[in-house]
Order: sequence, then C-alpha cells, then structure tokens
Amino acid sequence: MPFYERGATRIYYEEAGSGFPLMIIPGGGLNSSIVSLNTSVPFNPMNTYRDDFRVIAADLRNANGGQSTGPLEIDRPWDAYSDDQLGLLDHLGIEKCGVIGFCIGGPMIHNLLRRAPDRIVAAALMQPSGFRPEMPDLFYQNNITGWGPPLCERCPEITMDMIHDFLTSMYTNRADFVFTVTRDFVRNLQTPILIAPEDVPAHPYAVAMEVANLAPNSEVTIYPWKDSQEHIDEVVAHTRRFLKSHQPAATTV
Repeated sequence: MPFYERGATRIYYEEAGSGFPLMIIPGGGLNSSIVSLNTSVPFNPMNTYRDDFRVIAADLRNANGGQSTGPLEIDRPWDAYSDDQLGLLDHLGIEKCGVIGFCIGGPMIHNLLRRAPDRIVAAALMQPSGFRPEMPDLFYQNNITGWGPPLCERCPEITMDMIHDFLTSMYTNRADFVFTVTRDFVRNLQTPILIAPEDVPAHPYAVAMEVANLAPNSEVTIYPWKDSQEHIDEVVAHTRRFLKSHQPAATTV
C-alpha cells in the first residue's frame, strides 16, 4: 500500500491509469477518503477517468475510515491539507496536473489555486462546499459530532478541546464565501474552472454560482445533474472534455 511521509504526516494514496495527471479530492468533508469515492459522490473518477488520465487520490489527513495521519495544525488547517496535496505531487514527481474535487474539494481547490497557481492547469469543482449564512455553524456542528469523537478515540493525544479549536479556525473564523479565498481572488483567477453546482445545506447553489460568475474562465454544468443517471453521464462527459481541453498540448493523447 503506497504511503508518502513528510515529518509527522503520513499520507495514503492510490493511482491508476496513465497520461496527464489528474488529482482527485474525494467528498465526505473531513472524512474525505478514497473509500468515499464509492459511497459519497455521484460517480467515482478513479474508475471513470482512468483511461483518460493518470488519476491520483489520497485519504485526507485524519479522516475516519482513511489511512492518512498527521497532527492537527490548528493555526493553519486549510494550508496543512494543501501541504499534503502538494507534497504528494512532489513525491510523485508531478509538476503540473488537473484537479477534480467533490464537496470539501471545492474550498481545497481554491486554496491550491492560491498556493500553487502555476501547478494546476484546470480544476473541476463538483457539488462544492460553501458558507450558507442561514446555517452559519453547519460545518462546525457536522464535524464536532461526526469527525471529532472517532478521531479522539483513535488518537488519545487529540482532545475535543483541540477539535473545537481546529474547527473554529477552519470554519467559524472564516465564515464567508468558500472559506479559503476571497471574492477578489476568484475575480482575478485565470485558471480555467468548471462548476457542477448542487443545492443541499453543505453545498449551496448560490455560492457555487457566485464563484462561476466571478471567475473569468469558468464553465457551469447542467443543473440539476444528480437527479438521473443520464444527467450524471452528461456531466461526466462535460468534465472529461473540459479537463482534456486544458491539459498541456505535449501530453495530449
């Protein structure tokens, strides 16, 4: 089983296929893991795109049900996850890639575009997470119950007070828009992005469409798209075309 290690962090990952690299960020919030690609997203890009790209996915650090482990970096929660993702690219010798992310993958993609804009050639944000003002503590409450207690059971050195501080830093103190970047950042973003919006409490349609309207190089899929297999297949095909159209010409198969 492949792992890469950086200091106290140990990240489990899998890869398949060949061609231009495509990093996958699974859904499932802070329990995002490779296993959740079969349970919490409308299609599994590891299987769907393995004939088109070199697909790479990893378990999020400290996800319940995953195999990646590392410290809680309370003062820099989003950047810690970006460190893991960029570190995996370094470990695999990948300079540039496309990215597709579900749910929490939306804010994480924005942070990657902020941290390493020259490394991401295009990004697909599927049912992205965002701040919903009528439910301001949604992500805190979801994770203080569904992520924190099992993690503390597995790792006695982590306490619920630390979980509280981590979630407050990650969500409560950033309670606006997409948590990781500002509207001005998105307004000036040159990287091509594709948005597949949803409208459930954690994936607000309004925020997804605001991103799409602000970003100068954006596309939007059909909506709704998870209501039938036919619509899912249409979005899968749209995403494939989008990602392929932006990969460097020298790697086009």
